[in-house]
Amino acid sequence: MTDNDSHRFQAMQSGLIVKVPEAEPAVRMWRERLDPSAGAGVPAHVTVLFPFLDASRIDEGVCAAIGEVLDRHQSFEVRFEHCGRFPGVLYLAPEPDTPFRRLTESIVERWPENPPFGGQFDDVVPHLTVAQGQDEAVLEKVESDLLGSLPIVARVSSVDLLVHDGTRWRQCVAFPLR
Repeated sequence: MTDNDSHRFQAMQSGLIVKVPEAEPAVRMWRERLDPSAGAGVPAHVTVLFPFLDASRIDEGVCAAIGEVLDRHQSFEVRFEHCGRFPGVLYLAPEPDTPFRRLTESIVERWPENPPFGGQFDDVVPHLTVAQGQDEAVLEKVESDLLGSLPIVARVSSVDLLVHDGTRWRQCVAFPLR
């Protein structure tokens, strides 16, 4: 979900993600070793919004509002053809990334008190994290391995709400796109 260590996840945090099960065969082994969110129960994904609301604030009304916002978006196909980097992070870059940006923008427009990644970044780049907190040599090895599995094509048809229970991330609701 985030580019933070798993010990920074807090009980009652929530987030909205797009699961990418088509990427699991290529990234699972690396994510389990090199991405703390995988060990905390988060599947291969592109983050729509993290952090979202505290779980104590999520009720039927909030879920209905999320559903209304997301129902304005069409399902879409995405390709992961290349890797990208942030400092210490290797990710798969979705193409196109505009539909992910629009999903994030529409959720933030409805809940402006929850900027993506707590407002840390001016430009939120949609990505599927594979490894983080690693030196360049490790990232190069992972990227070299992944290139043989690309491209990955996926159909995005829903956004999932996950909540951290203090130990693991759990899926609560899947919201379909049109």
